[in-house]
Amino acid sequence: MFENGIHLSAETYRDLPDTVQRLDVREPWEYDLAHIPGAILIPLGQLAERAGELDLARPVAAYCHHGSRSLHALRFLSGAGFTDIAHLAGGIDAYSRLDPSVPRY
Repeated sequence: MFENGIHLSAETYRDLPDTVQRLDVREPWEYDLAHIPGAILIPLGQLAERAGELDLARPVAAYCHHGSRSLHALRFLSGAGFTDIAHLAGGIDAYSRLDPSVPRY
């Protein structure tokens, strides 16, 4: 589905099919402030120990607040054998501009 490491726009991220695993790599307190429905919360600092919670056979689209942590997550996931990965360019901040039901912080 994705070219590894592709940068997705907020519009494209919003329209992803349910088969894509939406991965939130922010901290729990950030998730509590705002999150994209259906996202799996695995903070970046826990990704190495919790990557097994993700299905290697399904695409993963990561996001964070502005996009830098999700890029780090993509590098890790690529090294861990994930081959169909992408991230939300501009993070949840960009997404919240598109979807006002997701608060900006």
